[in-house]
Amino acid sequence: MQELPTIQPTSAPELTSEQIAEISEEVRALAEQRNAVILAHNYELPEIQDVAHYLGDSLGLSRQAAETGAEVIAFCGVHFMAETASILSPQKTVLIPDLDAGCSLADSIDADQLRASAEVKAETDYCVTSSNAVDVVRHIWQEHGPDQEILFGPDMWLGAFVERETGLVEEPERRGRFHIWDGECHVHAGIKPLDIARTREEHPNAEFLIHPECGCSTQAMEYVAAGDIDPEGVHMLSTSGMQKHVEANPEGEFVVATENGMLYPLQQAAPRANLIEANRMATCKYMKMITLPKLRDSLQEMKFEVSVPPEIANRARIPIERMVAIG
Repeated sequence: MQELPTIQPTSAPELTSEQIAEISEEVRALAEQRNAVILAHNYELPEIQDVAHYLGDSLGLSRQAAETGAEVIAFCGVHFMAETASILSPQKTVLIPDLDAGCSLADSIDADQLRASAEVKAETDYCVTSSNAVDVVRHIWQEHGPDQEILFGPDMWLGAFVERETGLVEEPERRGRFHIWDGECHVHAGIKPLDIARTREEHPNAEFLIHPECGCSTQAMEYVAAGDIDPEGVHMLSTSGMQKHVEANPEGEFVVATENGMLYPLQQAAPRANLIEANRMATCKYMKMITLPKLRDSLQEMKFEVSVPPEIANRARIPIERMVAIG
């Protein structure tokens, strides 16, 4: 099986079940003491997911950050997500348990550039996530006309998915007005067509749940177009979409093509479902940098606050609020 080209931050030692139970209790007590809400992404470690007040994808967590009445947000995800929470809730203290929990889309830039990543949102008209990218693009055309030129970034596979879902593939003239930034998530891009071919062979009756940022998504659609895969068995879904689909089919068999942390909440939601990793190496080391001891220490010492300069936050808030409102 192909190894993914992942960046390898230092892995923390695994905790015993006794340590997990003890530290989890400390974390819950500290959260109550600090009037803190713990938000965790679906790709986080299972023990982080278990102590979170809210678990979800980046769009869902942004909405929770905007709506929470807590004084403190402990954000268990990657840095740009914590920045988004800070922009949406400037009056709250936003903590991230590890400041180095970055994102592979920024794996070649230095720390100063990473800390300045909120500036990208400040230059953007609309922010999107995989959950609502199609809805946002359709909204833009409804508001500004079907010939509105769009620069879509940073993920080229998600951009290709939007092209297909909005019918641009069949409209070359309009497609030329939809420009896609040449970027990708290293974990999703590493899930290849070969992985789909292999899992098709090994699990012929399984449904395919494929994140639209995956490198295999275009190939999967070609299989569907050629009649090699029943289109009813292939679903391009965000992580929240995967959750809803599995909950509605709790005894099904599913090949899951996204970061493998997603299998934990899916299995919790549907214990009898048969869940298969599309690629066992599809692990985001950045997400796994957030550990229980780091979360405990962050809450205990109120350290690793994420804040965005007001002049950037004020400009970035508009596209982020549009993202939260659409889809």
